[in-house]
Amino acid sequence: MNAKPRSISRHFSWGSVLANVVTILAAGIWLTPLLFTALMSFRPPAEPVTQGNIFVGTILTTENYTRAWEIAPWPDHYRNSIIFVVGTLAVQLVTVTLAGYAFARMTFFGRDLLLILVLLQLMIPPGVLLAQNFATIRDLGLFDTHVAMMIPYWGSAFGTLLLRQAFREVPIELEEAARIDGATLVQVLRHVYVPLAVPTYIAFGVVSVSSHWNEFLWPLVVTQSESVRPLTVAINKLIRTADQGSLYSLLMAGTVLVIAPLSIVFMIFQRRFVESFASSGVK
Repeated sequence: MNAKPRSISRHFSWGSVLANVVTILAAGIWLTPLLFTALMSFRPPAEPVTQGNIFVGTILTTENYTRAWEIAPWPDHYRNSIIFVVGTLAVQLVTVTLAGYAFARMTFFGRDLLLILVLLQLMIPPGVLLAQNFATIRDLGLFDTHVAMMIPYWGSAFGTLLLRQAFREVPIELEEAARIDGATLVQVLRHVYVPLAVPTYIAFGVVSVSSHWNEFLWPLVVTQSESVRPLTVAINKLIRTADQGSLYSLLMAGTVLVIAPLSIVFMIFQRRFVESFASSGVK
């Protein structure tokens, strides 16, 4: 006697479906400016936006990229941006590690008050300290240097809080065992805390690099020569006016040149980045 096949009942969660729909809509909204920028960068520069398709005009052309590359010394600006973000991140990794460990494991007078002051730093807009930071750079004689762009970001309240939480989750018994074996503070950090917080470091690195790669106002104020200025400031050279107004297609081509490196790196390592954010608890 043949057994009757059992019907498999499928239960759909309307909440999950709604979440997926909202996620897709949010992704579409987020991609719209990027798609508009990429398409308009191929628009003929001589055509007004009222002619042809609003995105690409009557034809597709790479003339904007050719003209943009000729206007500014892009290799120098790429080098400056890399020096800026890598130099800033290198110092930040040291400062946030030491500060995170101090708030997570050390006991000292005023620790809670100092932590509150660090939290308050997150609420202060960077533009508020623009004049004070510029005066400090001028007094130090560092104007128009790579170091001048990095100094205000060598300490990170966000990174400190992130590492503090990661270090608090490390079992204290591991540190005690290392101390019994004669390990110093530097050795404890290097062999116990840092290896266990690698996902947190990667997540913080992504946030730091992306934010400083797109930094515009501070490098504009504190630099003057093309040999120091990063990519974001170089876009100013592409703002040209004509009879019909600004050459938006040329400006869009320059924008693509600025955001392309980070976009390519993220697409290649997106799974690792997402896993790092999930492991570190960054939302």
